[in-house]
Amino acid sequence: MIPAIRKAYNQSFTKEKYTAFLEELNNLHPGAIDFRIAETPIFIDKTMKEKIISACDYIIGEIKSIDFTSKTSKAIPAGESFPNQNSFPHCLVFDFGICTNENHEFYPALIELQGFPSLYAFQGIYPSILEKHFQIPDNYSCFFNGLDKESYLKDLQKLLVGNLNPDEVILLEIRPHQQKTRIDFYMTEKLIGIKPVCISALKAEGRKLYYELNGERKYIKRIYNRVIIDELKQEKESLGNIINIQQDYDVEWVPHPNWFYQISKYLLPYLKHSYIPETFFLSELKNIPNDLENYVLKPLFSFAGQGVIIDLTAEDIKKITDKENWILQKKVNYAPCIETPDGQAKAEIRMMYIWNEGEENPLLITNLARLSKGKMIGTRYNKDKEWVGGSVAYFEK
Repeated sequence: MIPAIRKAYNQSFTKEKYTAFLEELNNLHPGAIDFRIAETPIFIDKTMKEKIISACDYIIGEIKSIDFTSKTSKAIPAGESFPNQNSFPHCLVFDFGICTNENHEFYPALIELQGFPSLYAFQGIYPSILEKHFQIPDNYSCFFNGLDKESYLKDLQKLLVGNLNPDEVILLEIRPHQQKTRIDFYMTEKLIGIKPVCISALKAEGRKLYYELNGERKYIKRIYNRVIIDELKQEKESLGNIINIQQDYDVEWVPHPNWFYQISKYLLPYLKHSYIPETFFLSELKNIPNDLENYVLKPLFSFAGQGVIIDLTAEDIKKITDKENWILQKKVNYAPCIETPDGQAKAEIRMMYIWNEGEENPLLITNLARLSKGKMIGTRYNKDKEWVGGSVAYFEK
């Protein structure tokens, strides 16, 4: 989106550099990167940076507002609430698509938001490897608020471990070694010292939780939660006789599981901002819009984009029986904004925050980016394409 920088990057790019970059990246943990790594980062100027951060600041203000709890009181499905919820989400991520308006100006459009972790550890180390192989302008950074790789990892350690021993903290997931994001789990263990543990390995002793390692009981004081509840419901039977993690155990959650629901697509209809597409609860929709080609239908409770209906018809809406579990959102038309050797790519940027105990506001620390040439962002829509996949955005300082 910055022509001079894009031209210089594309001209200096070689497949040999890209191959060497991927080789070093894969050596972090051979076989663990299960998604495509894009050939290029994204470069964002100050104007776009300010637009994105202004939208983030607005959302954070809404989360901190006195009526947030009442707005999201029905966000957690019946029977799925966890006890001992804290007063703030430790992790916040906001996804923005890059679009153009009628004046051909770039602007960000909020796609989704989560009170749930993303690839915090992997994004802490990935840029330093990228920068060994490709030239990044001096006045651009993927980190925010004065952070660099070292201070970023220090802040992440503080968030996840606090004053505990890393041995007393686990990263909890469903079959962590089979997840597409497992490279992040291995980097969390390597950089922070927190082991990935499958939920099926948890055992209870009264209110205490533990897992066994080499025949020794490892008692757990804090859980870095990566379990997506929707996925757990789908996989529960195949996991065998697992404990009910919704019980009142003597553990701290980072973040607490309830935030997965409260800061999610459920919040979108309440947000009114120029960079946030108009969204409605389907159950509150009085009339079906005549221009459904400009809308997308999304289930409230799903993960990885499952169930989203893009080419929408009135019949699709009429077929929905549980309308309270769906939202109708103004369609975001991603701009083909990244020039590549074989055509323009679209871009999505995830802004990643952490929120430490005792802090008034969350801290913006880094980001990740995804490039696409398909109908949607995501692997299934970009098969056999180049200059697409996971990446990072560098913002002008």
